[in-house]
Amino acid sequence: MFLVFPDSAAIATHLSARLQDIIRQDPQATLGLATGGTMEPIYARFVQDVRDNALDVSKINSFNLDEYVGLSAEHEQSYAYYMHQHLFSQLPFDAARLHLPNGLTKELEQHCQDYSAAIAASGGVALQLLGVGTNGHIGFNEPGTPFDSRTHVVALSERTRIDNSRFFDSMDEVPASAITMGIADILSAREIALVVTGEHKARTMFNYQEGGITPELPFTALKQHANTHILLDEAAASLLDPNLCHRPLISQAA
Repeated sequence: MFLVFPDSAAIATHLSARLQDIIRQDPQATLGLATGGTMEPIYARFVQDVRDNALDVSKINSFNLDEYVGLSAEHEQSYAYYMHQHLFSQLPFDAARLHLPNGLTKELEQHCQDYSAAIAASGGVALQLLGVGTNGHIGFNEPGTPFDSRTHVVALSERTRIDNSRFFDSMDEVPASAITMGIADILSAREIALVVTGEHKARTMFNYQEGGITPELPFTALKQHANTHILLDEAAASLLDPNLCHRPLISQAA
């Protein structure tokens, strides 16, 4: 079932409420976090709601999906920088509990193994936020990535590099590789929220609806997860079977 909302603001309201519920139930919960324009309204709403409700976030743990290889945390296009700007600097988190892949590590293979191990040692992810690329990638798991993959280094496809080039001054500056949680890491989360917005994602979602489970469309692995929620705006849902779409009642309350 697809959950269809009027717009990204309504999705943000819904997910902020869900995140707060998880933290109230377990103040030390582990969250799986994502980056990108799709997540910005979600983090903005969550920050405002946490402040309004005086919710303690100091004990939660987080693991980010991915990071470019070769970019420092201070680089404006790194995902560490994004997280600091949009979330981590906005609320009183414990920095020691916030985990991101290190794009500058010299020991990439060991770092990847340690990252997956740390996710498991934290007790596992309570809720994993996800976006999806136009080629169906989740995290940076490109088409063809085995579903049993753990955190690894991936060579970014030309399609992904082109999609991300708008954030850089030229294609030459777009990193060619990244560290990403593997699909098995993502599927180990107890709950997954895939957020899809915009008309440019409508065909990708149609392919998800109509197709089978295949590594050539990595996010179809989510069909194997018993507690995945796919949240779309009207534009992203425009090609889907209306009988498979549920439109939740919208509440403005956090």
